[in-house]
Amino acid sequence: MKSPHPSRRRFLRGTGALIALPALESIGFRRFASAASATVAPPAKRSVFLSIGFGVTKETWYPDQTRVGADYQLSEGLAPLARHQSEITVVQGCANQFTNEAHWGSTFWLTGANRYSTPGQNMANSISADQVVAKHLGQDTRFSSIQLNASSLEGHGPGLSLAWDQRGKPVAGDNDPVKVFHKLFSADDMPLEQRQAAIAENRSVLDAVLTQARSVQTGLSRTDTEKLDEYFQGIRDIEVRLNKDEAWLDVPKAKSPLEEPEPGLKGKAEIEIMHDLIVAALQTDSTRSLGYRMPGQSLLQSLGLKPSAHNVSHYSPGERMEASKIRDRTHSQLLARLIDKLKATKEADGSSLFDHTAVAWGSNISSIHYLTNCPTILTGGGANLKLGQHLVLPKDTPLCNVWLTMLQGLGINTERHGDSTGVVKELQA
Repeated sequence: MKSPHPSRRRFLRGTGALIALPALESIGFRRFASAASATVAPPAKRSVFLSIGFGVTKETWYPDQTRVGADYQLSEGLAPLARHQSEITVVQGCANQFTNEAHWGSTFWLTGANRYSTPGQNMANSISADQVVAKHLGQDTRFSSIQLNASSLEGHGPGLSLAWDQRGKPVAGDNDPVKVFHKLFSADDMPLEQRQAAIAENRSVLDAVLTQARSVQTGLSRTDTEKLDEYFQGIRDIEVRLNKDEAWLDVPKAKSPLEEPEPGLKGKAEIEIMHDLIVAALQTDSTRSLGYRMPGQSLLQSLGLKPSAHNVSHYSPGERMEASKIRDRTHSQLLARLIDKLKATKEADGSSLFDHTAVAWGSNISSIHYLTNCPTILTGGGANLKLGQHLVLPKDTPLCNVWLTMLQGLGINTERHGDSTGVVKELQA
């Protein structure tokens, strides 16, 4: 069967030697020594977006605004990140200007273009930053992107994951680490011929639906025409996914670098295994774009804390505030652990996964019901950002300016994202 993606098979002309790429290693190829000098292609760029939902403890999470640049002191909530201080950047001052719902910590976080025409009517969103990455960097991987959810989603709001497609429609996510593991690494049980037949059947259904839809195109109002155009775009998106499924039918899945997760993990243990799966997905080049909505309530319960995630977000001095502080420090510990793993995972050229992965951590909500100064941490070398600093940007700087800076740093040629007004020059390395 001829490969529909010749770029997956790369050879040195005249030598017969196979050039080893991380992507090729992940699908079972081996590097072969050659008398000819073969160079290893540079590792791919990747992105990871991690959202916490309800926000942080305002009084103890943010660093002192009077100390900026590299000469700053980590706050109480960020103290567990001390060993990585030179490789993280904390950004203050950003917000999404259209945000108007203080219980939705991730719905608008990566889009910045949410809007309501009339209160109570359907919310309209736009493409999220992770899906821009998927569109540009996900063409050569089995999964254009991977969306992960917590088993309980307090403070995150509408949506099926962090991801929203180019039409502003929600993209589904997975909330079971065991299922994510099998999706990434377990062989398909269905024989190849049956999988090919299933794709062909789906294509014939799409053709029939398109034929029927086109038959009613004439004489429609402007509103109905717009609705039908959106419908056609949805069909085209399905066709793209079918093409990708077909391209990977005869390519074995990567061998997993970790054991199958235990079932039923919750809270802190759930976040740890999801982080491990993120590293494994990147390590095997199964995807280059990941997003994860992290748990609130189950995290608190796993830490032995009694207040609910919602009540902790409405903290006041006392039990709720102490629980909020413990939650903050735990999130910092978990992020530090993820950075450790990214640094410890080596690429084919000897560099680390951390060197080529852009990681963003944060929420659309700062704390309580405040929607300004979104808590934002950036790390990883994938987007060529200037790390090891504390930035205090002008109040209500579009958060999408940060995402635009990341996207351009990942090599994506785009002039704007959401409500961006330009890049953050202080972030550019």
